[in-house]
Amino acid sequence: MDHKILQATRELIDEIGYPALTVDQVATRAGVGKAAIYRRYASKAEMAFVATMDEQQLPAWTTTGSLYGDLLALVRAFHRRMATPAARHLAPALISELAVNPELDSRFKETFLAAEQAAFADIIEQAVTRGELAGTVDPAMAHLLLGSLASALYILNLPVDDALVTDLAAAAAAGITALAAGQHSAPDAAAEPR
Repeated sequence: MDHKILQATRELIDEIGYPALTVDQVATRAGVGKAAIYRRYASKAEMAFVATMDEQQLPAWTTTGSLYGDLLALVRAFHRRMATPAARHLAPALISELAVNPELDSRFKETFLAAEQAAFADIIEQAVTRGELAGTVDPAMAHLLLGSLASALYILNLPVDDALVTDLAAAAAAGITALAAGQHSAPDAAAEPR
């Protein structure tokens, strides 16, 4: 039943967009009752999120042997998932709902964001083991360095191509390297900015 609900949700978002989507339409297309949907999902936004983004788990990949290469593979995976028409319809509405729906916000963080941050943690750990990083970096902070991908797609509506994805991965690698180095060197409090 879950598969039918999520498939119907994806189809309808592609056809009419997220704002026009209703739970009634999904129930009709999936051949289930509304109660069956609400037993699984707290809101239209949660149902749409699971259908369009959460179901598309990040693919496993073999390490490339470098921090930059691993980040590039990860950013490309993010881009494939985030740039679908359904995700682009849903994301702005989902962002609004997260701000006012604590239950959805918690589920989003515990599933989607936790999985993405776990990927960053693996990449950082491997880079530390290889000696590429001076120390570990908080995966949540590393994740923030790639928040510009979501901004480009969902706020600025930029055409995001592989050249931009490559640049974002390079910037994230530089940022993570700087953060790791900064944690292992004491700042000079007396130094004056130039």
